[in-house]
Amino acid sequence: MTQILEGKVYLVGAGPGDPELLTLKAYALLQRADVVLHDDLVPAAIVSLAGPRARVVNVGKRCGSKGITQTEINFLMIEHARLGREVVRLKSGDPAIFGRLAEETDALAAANIEYEIVPGITAALAATASLGVSLTDRRKSARIVIVSGHRARSSELRVKNDWCGLAHQDATLIVYMPGRNLAALRNELLEAGLPADIPTAIVSRVTAPQQREWLTTLGNLNSLPTVESPSLLLIGRPLERARLTASAKDQASSFEGAEWRSLLATVETEIAAENSELPFERSIAP
Repeated sequence: MTQILEGKVYLVGAGPGDPELLTLKAYALLQRADVVLHDDLVPAAIVSLAGPRARVVNVGKRCGSKGITQTEINFLMIEHARLGREVVRLKSGDPAIFGRLAEETDALAAANIEYEIVPGITAALAATASLGVSLTDRRKSARIVIVSGHRARSSELRVKNDWCGLAHQDATLIVYMPGRNLAALRNELLEAGLPADIPTAIVSRVTAPQQREWLTTLGNLNSLPTVESPSLLLIGRPLERARLTASAKDQASSFEGAEWRSLLATVETEIAAENSELPFERSIAP
């Protein structure tokens, strides 16, 4: 009697792009995989970590360009698993954050294929880390709202986000895929009630050598240049620290000696003022 071997599909987060931010588990799975089905945004430096026996297939769909369909991707995962192969479905960032994970797990479950989800570092975490700020701050932002700048279409008309229900001053708002029309997005967010002076940042190509950041306010968002994709929009009071730090660095090149010390003291005073409302006690061990 012939034994039927069932494979397994691993839906793996590749992280934001820097190979050093790939998890050890993701690396181990890539090394032993029979098949790697990767998104277009996963950089070559990470794809190249696949073991020598792996069949590597780019199944990316980007910027609306016609290519492989989601149905075809599901078919590839299922058929390779039915042939007894270990399949790594490699996704940029974390697979559960705008990575079509639900569609793929639904297909695998319907086909009775075993699967496992392996998380990765999502772009929002890497972006705020690169800016030197936190996504949350109990004094200013007690929650995080993650949203896509566009949604699946049920018709040719664009489905708009309900910004009134999503945008709040006491939250850090993260917009993946904000698109190129920043002026329209700015207007929608202002109409939803966000103040024009709330700190705002755009980070492009997060953790890549080509990463760029723009720090501004929501009111001035429309004045930014066209940003290279993939990009991320962050809005919230915790970003004020990034603006203060960037301002000090920009001015440092024109300050020397006593002038630089005076500027640094001003920044430290502003930061201390933010913390003055909280009781703070530190004990130093002998």
